[in-house]
Amino acid sequence: MTPLVFVHGFMGGSDQWQKQDTLGVGRDLIRVDLPGFGKNAHLPPVNSIADFANWVLSEITVERFDLLGHSMGGMIVQEMVRRAPERVERLILYGTGAVGVLPGRFEPIETSMHRAKDEGANATARRIAATWFLQREKAEPYPECAAIAEASTLPAILAGLEAMQNWSGVDHLPQIACPTLIVWGDSDRTYAWPQIEQLWQDIPTSNLAVIPNAAHAVHMERPRLFNQLIEGFLAHA
Repeated sequence: MTPLVFVHGFMGGSDQWQKQDTLGVGRDLIRVDLPGFGKNAHLPPVNSIADFANWVLSEITVERFDLLGHSMGGMIVQEMVRRAPERVERLILYGTGAVGVLPGRFEPIETSMHRAKDEGANATARRIAATWFLQREKAEPYPECAAIAEASTLPAILAGLEAMQNWSGVDHLPQIACPTLIVWGDSDRTYAWPQIEQLWQDIPTSNLAVIPNAAHAVHMERPRLFNQLIEGFLAHA
């Protein structure tokens, strides 16, 4: 089977995909850690979505792959398809959108920048990670997710926010030609429905899956349903 590449979102890391191990039956799973985050928190941070995309493409040694991007990672994978469409067989855009400035986000990016400077990296990681779950800090996966987010340094947090703030992929959506699945939790506090609808309407090859009773981290809140959707798409697209 075609390898599946996971690209995590802002303050994420490869360890957050452990509940997706079942997707590795018969295929290789390639779970990257972006520079400045997760296991690559020691690397210099990157402050543009384009540079993130180029970095991931340079790290993947297989020629062709399926590609899943979450949140900021969804922006990155859109840029990867733009730069190397011949390498991507199938695309999964999960909890993401086509613009970095997010109308309806739980707080504006500028506010996140100011609060990160005032509160510090660890407090910012815990506070933002809580918004990814329907039950916030009370969610069972929250401690694990917050611990991964806490690996992020303050420079990486600010660089990631800057990268999102300065990015738009709207004009490229009609050029995405590979089969595409859009996945969204209906209680996502970061990406509102109009951003999801734009992906669904503007990508000619897209299908949409809306997960009920889930927020921004569907893959950790409702992993069985999430995995079934991904497996079904990869098997039949």
